[in-house]
Amino acid sequence: LWPWLLASSGLTALFQLVTLPFFPDSPSYLLIQKGNEEACRKAIRKLWGEGDHQAEIDDIMKEKAAMTSKKTLRVLELIKERSLRWQLYILMTVITTLQLCGINAIYFYSFEVFHTAKFEEYLIPYVSLGVGFCECLSSILCSTLIERFGRKVLLWGGYTLMCCVLALLTMALSLQHQFFWMHYFSVVLVFLFVIFYGTGP
Repeated sequence: LWPWLLASSGLTALFQLVTLPFFPDSPSYLLIQKGNEEACRKAIRKLWGEGDHQAEIDDIMKEKAAMTSKKTLRVLELIKERSLRWQLYILMTVITTLQLCGINAIYFYSFEVFHTAKFEEYLIPYVSLGVGFCECLSSILCSTLIERFGRKVLLWGGYTLMCCVLALLTMALSLQHQFFWMHYFSVVLVFLFVIFYGTGP
């Protein structure tokens, strides 16, 4: 079953490959990069239907004017630019914390956690699949929450809850030989960590 499950991702890629030629190009790409206003109008009509879309075209033209007025910076120039320093620090912090938040360790050791929780050997891959499904659902949930609460709240909340879950998971794994229910508690914590990761960072 697993080879077929892995091969199924190729079906979605094939579907995208077949349907992609029928999708219109991005209006902003056609107007900013190609300079083709007529093709841009045609793409907008295809995406949003008939009507007066001059306001959208004006917005794209403003974006084009803003891009042409600014000089493209090289990497060293970007690092030396004082006006962009805080944005660079924030970006580096977010990327670093994303890499070091522990999600890779959770995925790597989840098999051991499920095995210790006395799951049958044939069930463990399906439980792992459930973890991935939870991440997918929480990412979809995040797209609705971000409009309501904003990125900052989700980042702070996600990392705070992930820290709490990791602390509890460490405690649960340390005490799993003393209390039988700690095995199942650690499984719940793995799922919670993945959900908080998907909705936060």
